[in-house]
Amino acid sequence: MTEKTDNTEFDINQLPEPADIGDIIMNLMVNPNLSPLNYFNDFTDGGSDIDNLKEGRYNESNFFDAGNGKQFMSMTTHAMHHHLERDPQKAAEILVARAARKMICYGARPLALTAMLYHINYADPNGNNIAQGIKKGLENASAVFGVQISDRKIRFDHFDEHGNNAPTLIVTLVGVLNDNTEKQLVCMDPGFKSKGHNIFMLGRVTNDISTSDYLEFYHGISDSPLPQFDLKLEAQIAGSIKELVQLSLIDSAAPVAKGGVFFTLLRAGWLKGLGFDITTAAETRVDSFLFGEAMGRVIVSVSPENEDAFIDYMYELKTPYFTLGHVTKGEVRIDDQSFGYIDKMSGSI
Repeated sequence: MTEKTDNTEFDINQLPEPADIGDIIMNLMVNPNLSPLNYFNDFTDGGSDIDNLKEGRYNESNFFDAGNGKQFMSMTTHAMHHHLERDPQKAAEILVARAARKMICYGARPLALTAMLYHINYADPNGNNIAQGIKKGLENASAVFGVQISDRKIRFDHFDEHGNNAPTLIVTLVGVLNDNTEKQLVCMDPGFKSKGHNIFMLGRVTNDISTSDYLEFYHGISDSPLPQFDLKLEAQIAGSIKELVQLSLIDSAAPVAKGGVFFTLLRAGWLKGLGFDITTAAETRVDSFLFGEAMGRVIVSVSPENEDAFIDYMYELKTPYFTLGHVTKGEVRIDDQSFGYIDKMSGSI
């Protein structure tokens, strides 16, 4: 584990590429933000099933009945406090895009959002700059995703007796599960369905570990820029996922989030005890590929029967994607190296 540095502007080249990925995995497994046994995170999501929704069995966390048994809604909340002051406009755009990407992966259409900004010091001119940047970012991202801003508030509660609390932005997004009755009702969940399914990542491969749990928890470096982010690419990825879900060309969809690609794959396989065998990109650092948290990426699984149709359609969409590998019966393999079995990995936390 790397000692914390005094550099004010982080660059990935400051860190040597690690030789032991296994050590990183075992260290990150005890991070409470990434643990699958944490009740408050997404590792325990049971996914969604259309038959369960229609028959009123609401054991899923992704959707809820709007009251008539025919209209199903979705809601997700995301927050950011660390790094918010670096680039408030970009931070707000990232937060909205992250929420929209997650909801679209469920098969839902984002409708409206509320945003709350806390811990702003009104006596500091920088507080007003942060508020203005966030306002612009919310407006930009909402326009791209076709989302209405239904409520936006700032709470100026920065007082000495409260301590030095960092500005915090909380965004809640509400959506609907296909309100077009002419189309088939389709929902999606992040979990792998079967051994042998192919795994792809929509989005670009990049050398970026900024603001990741890997950088902050493993290396002890908390001062870094916001992760790479392209609002236009986010919109393109979102549109592609919508089409792939509607055409039933994918069997699962999971946005790359906390913990990067590795923990997104772990989350996708954990509930059914399924593993994965993947190959990282040769031109990218392995730690960045596995644990970086750059935006605009979604991991999908595709049945062998749909693989050709999926690839053809991705070519038609002109959306960047990367072939990761395939779902296994339970073993976790990366670049031909085995890291054990998923039930033992998750059960050891």
